[in-house]
Amino acid sequence: MSFTLTSPAFAADHDIPSDYTCEGGDVSPALAWTGVPAGTKSLALIVDDPDAPDPAAPKRTWVHWVLYNLPADLKRLPEAVDRDALPDGALEGTNDWKRTGYGGPCPPVGRHRYFFKLYALDAALPDLSHPTKAALEAAMAGHVLAKAELVGKYQKARTGE
Repeated sequence: MSFTLTSPAFAADHDIPSDYTCEGGDVSPALAWTGVPAGTKSLALIVDDPDAPDPAAPKRTWVHWVLYNLPADLKRLPEAVDRDALPDGALEGTNDWKRTGYGGPCPPVGRHRYFFKLYALDAALPDLSHPTKAALEAAMAGHVLAKAELVGKYQKARTGE
């Protein structure tokens, strides 16, 4: 069985409902996965947008969520998960709003792609003290057994017209 990541909130390569964005409740969508490979000791999740600030001329990848040390036997994250609802041992990193936790899609212009990337790791990582995506990726180097990915899309509703 392949390692797959899904959400009951949106299908792969389809629109992310506004509930999960800055125009709605700005809460994380429920996520579920299957096919975690044998030997997995922990899971890590990174959500980012490579189309920032404008998909026609992207200049950077905007990081929306960084989670790590999720238990290997975990099968899902509920909708609107926050620090208090995370499993024991799970830790959060810092997103590009310079805070921990989920920050939903909020593109300044155009239709952006949001990559939800779940990594199966052969080790639990030490406490990295709210790492950035780059720091987490550096700590994961050499430990990734598999990666599952789910892509959603979002464009703000037009206003003032």
